[in-house]
Amino acid sequence: MSRLTVNERPVAFDMDPQTPLLWALRDAANLTGTKYGCGVGDCGACMVLVDGEALRSCLITIGEAEGRFVTTIEGLSRDRSHPVQQALVAEQAIQCGFCTPGIAIAAAALLARNADPGEEEIGQAIPNLCRCGVYPRLVRAIQRAGRVMRRAETISAAPAPGISPDDAAEAVPALRTSE
Repeated sequence: MSRLTVNERPVAFDMDPQTPLLWALRDAANLTGTKYGCGVGDCGACMVLVDGEALRSCLITIGEAEGRFVTTIEGLSRDRSHPVQQALVAEQAIQCGFCTPGIAIAAAALLARNADPGEEEIGQAIPNLCRCGVYPRLVRAIQRAGRVMRRAETISAAPAPGISPDDAAEAVPALRTSE
């Protein structure tokens, strides 16, 4: 039995220790935000944080993750309020959304190390493939999230799911429409 902490909760997987973490998260823990893309570590769709480091969950087994702390996109912020998530939306750096969880995880790991990365550092830290080609907007979004983390900027973003737009308009003036 492989025991680890996933999204701040202790988990025990009664699976073969050689099972890729990706499949344990998706199939056993029902954390489907972590995507299967290529299965060989090339695309980054399955990126998760393991002890704060962005790793491809298709390449690490649950046996190798034993005793470690894993954060999936669901655990990055339950209400989508993490600066990376907010900046990706604000900069319209999301199209189909398939690669977005892995990108958000990789960006969060980068910004935890350096909240003011340059374009070259972002390019090196974000190995994810995006078939929609949002790379220029992605760089802007990550730099914007860094400014938010440094408290140099705020983002008035859309409300979290489950909040009525009418209620949000009362709370967030930028969302009010002119009558």
